Amino acid sequence: MGHHHHKHSEQGRKLLITVLLNLVITLVEFVGGIFSNSLALISDAFHNLSDTVAILIAYITERVSRRASDKQHTFGYKRIQILAALFNAVTLIAISVYLIFEAWDRYQNPQPIKSLLMLSVALIGLLANLLSVLLLKSYRKENLNIKAAYLHLIGDTLSSVAVIIGGVLIYFYEWYWIDPLITVLISLYIIKETYVVLYDTYKILMQQTPSGINVNEIVAGITEYREIKGVHHIHIWNLTDTEVHFEAHIDLFKDLKVSESQKVVDKIQVLLKERFNIDHVTLQLEYDRCDDKELIHQERK
Repeated sequence: MGHHHHKHSEQGRKLLITVLLNLVITLVEFVGGIFSNSLALISDAFHNLSDTVAILIAYITERVSRRASDKQHTFGYKRIQILAALFNAVTLIAISVYLIFEAWDRYQNPQPIKSLLMLSVALIGLLANLLSVLLLKSYRKENLNIKAAYLHLIGDTLSSVAVIIGGVLIYFYEWYWIDPLITVLISLYIIKETYVVLYDTYKILMQQTPSGINVNEIVAGITEYREIKGVHHIHIWNLTDTEVHFEAHIDLFKDLKVSESQKVVDKIQVLLKERFNIDHVTLQLEYDRCDDKELIHQERK
């Protein structure tokens, strides 16, 4: 428990440091973009601002999600991470689409750019973004919220690299059209990567059966036990991207005592944990009931 708490505290601390770093990047790039007249730099500044907000939300929700459950929130506050990831993804896609339109306008009306200033600011942004990526790298697979924030930072890092390349080309060849082109390419990449997070949050909020779990295999495994006649009213869903819940009605061949019924429940729980990595299991045992058995109904004779 102490190790778990320490891990969450370290994660929160690194998120907070990342927020402060991104605030500095945003200010530097925005001012640098205005003085250098670089749309790519200004766009990257707005991109960083959105990421700062996203990471700040990740930091807040990471702390809120650890609050204990209560009478009004019997599942606790864990799903707030999913809502935050959804907000982050939608916001980032909207900003990326806006930047594409802005880039098109700049392409049609090219303007001279102070490439040396553009390069200097982009280098500062790249270094800060790389540090932010390293801070969150080890946590990116733990939940969708951190993954969304991490993707924000990857986008920022690639954006800084692209701006640097653009600055070099503008400095040597005066290719001013490269500025809006870089903006479009970065925006399209971010939309592609963010779509994955958006789709994952959609599946969780719609309570789809988690990826990698085969319902028929679960039913086949449960009905292997001699006491069990059939399974119905199965529901499998993610509370968060790492926490899977399972509930079902179990038909028994005969009327068992409570102690015997508990042994059946224990066997099913072990099966679900070992073969399907499902920890949260709720079962209703039934005998000789003729109610509607919809949603997966399998019986043995």
